[in-house]
Amino acid sequence: MTFGEQPAYLRVAGDLRRKIVDGSLPPHARLPSQARIREEYGVSDTVALEARKVLMAEGLVEGRSGSGTYVREQPVPRRVARSGYRTGGASTPFRQEQADAGARGTWESSSEQTGAPAKIATRLGIEPGERVMRTRYVFRDAGETMMLSTSWEPLAVTGRTPVMLPEEGPLGGSGVVDRMAAIDVVVDNVVEEVGARPGLAEEIFLLGGVPGHVVLVIGRTYFASGRAVETADVVVPADRYRLAYHLPVR
Repeated sequence: MTFGEQPAYLRVAGDLRRKIVDGSLPPHARLPSQARIREEYGVSDTVALEARKVLMAEGLVEGRSGSGTYVREQPVPRRVARSGYRTGGASTPFRQEQADAGARGTWESSSEQTGAPAKIATRLGIEPGERVMRTRYVFRDAGETMMLSTSWEPLAVTGRTPVMLPEEGPLGGSGVVDRMAAIDVVVDNVVEEVGARPGLAEEIFLLGGVPGHVVLVIGRTYFASGRAVETADVVVPADRYRLAYHLPVR
């Protein structure tokens, strides 16, 4: 193989991908069988199999038990608005952020005390194993799971206060900024880092995706005078949503 030449399985996958994109293989159409690919492209069974694996990993096709492999209907990406962190409102930041997009947001949550994992401890600037309140969220729009989130708050900050449980008490669901203000902790900075990775099995199960699908991960941390008071990982399916940031000019 000369420099720059693609392996045979990628060339086959590329041609099949083109047919899917241009509609020659429309949604719900059956993908040519391994034998048909082998004959049509003049390749080995191994190459035909690897080409099909590429398309499946890209989420373009899906296997149906006892039936074959079919072209998936591709969703039209929708926006997840990230528009800053407003205070003083009755609604949660999730509802605030999605208001402009017309989302009908609902969520479920559960909180428990646990020891901080090493990576989370680093983000919070505490020792591994220090006690934190971990809260897991499942966010839905019109009944469809659209986003997952796990947050961690050091109990050295919120322990034995009315805001120790993020979704309970007088300020339950009010968001980090307002909850911290209630205990005289002034949040003055927030950092978000956005990355992508294959979704974990449990994430894909909750999000209704296909194994191997890529998710966007927003690593968000709130700070008060340089001290991290909350950090969270927000997980969004990359094939269905786009992050739209609305940042004020100062």
